[in-house]
Amino acid sequence: MLNPWRLRMLVLLDSLGTVRAVAETLHLSPSTVSQQLAVLETETRGRLLERSGRRIRLTRTGVVLARRGREILDRIAEAESEVRALNNEPIGTVRLGVFQSAIHTLAVPAAARLAQSHPHLHVELIEAEPHESGPALRTGEVDVIVTTTDYVEFPWDPDLEIVPLGTDPVVLVMASHHPLARRKVVALAACADETWSCDRPGSYMAELTNRLCHESGFEPRVACRFGNYLLLLQHVKTGGSIALLPALAVAPGPGLVTRELTTPVHRNVAIVVRRGSAPRAAVDALVGALRDHPDIPALSPTLAARTEHSS
Repeated sequence: MLNPWRLRMLVLLDSLGTVRAVAETLHLSPSTVSQQLAVLETETRGRLLERSGRRIRLTRTGVVLARRGREILDRIAEAESEVRALNNEPIGTVRLGVFQSAIHTLAVPAAARLAQSHPHLHVELIEAEPHESGPALRTGEVDVIVTTTDYVEFPWDPDLEIVPLGTDPVVLVMASHHPLARRKVVALAACADETWSCDRPGSYMAELTNRLCHESGFEPRVACRFGNYLLLLQHVKTGGSIALLPALAVAPGPGLVTRELTTPVHRNVAIVVRRGSAPRAAVDALVGALRDHPDIPALSPTLAARTEHSS
């Protein structure tokens, strides 16, 4: 009989590509993972792995079992959820991956509401930017993500269920005493000689900033790169730089101003889950809490959401 724990290791190896990555995800040693995969081969009486240079890869049989394994693990988790939720009460832990600008505006309030309405449901919040959250959802590290569907590097396959939340404008952020703050809207080309604060290289906002600046005819001169928006905004507040950020990331306060761009830019924000993911009752409760949020000025509802709300 197949062991679900070892089967999950095979599924993760198919997704992540290396035994070391599987070990890091499961907080195990690489030798433990290798030993358990060898046991799985014995259980299946088939050759699941083969060496390619210094790496281990799945054989054709291993690939087939890994793909079936995803379905099996989802069905097991779904069955466990149904048994536990016969009284329609979501329980257990559901993991939410969310980009940092939506943590305090969206995720924390949703988790607080669920703590009141479903006291046996625990929401674990995990900061994950768009380039991180999609892969984490695929490998099962998180159950639900809040991300932007504009991140084209991630394959938005049919097995993902996308629930639109709204649109978040991208704004130019600067110190309140900055000369450009006197304008109501700013053309990005006017910022060619400015110094910039940016997100980490390879992140969604860093790539978007580069693209928009290039389209406006210049290469941004970057003074600092922070994955933490509070640090980034503090640098901007001192007058040392300007930045492009989602409006959700900028809390109102003294010393900073935001300005719209003459050519408006926004990102589409959505909740994403894997179809058939589990525990489904907990996932559904979390998705419902995220959708049923109080008004957030920076987050404009999509046309579909406005139509649904008015009907």
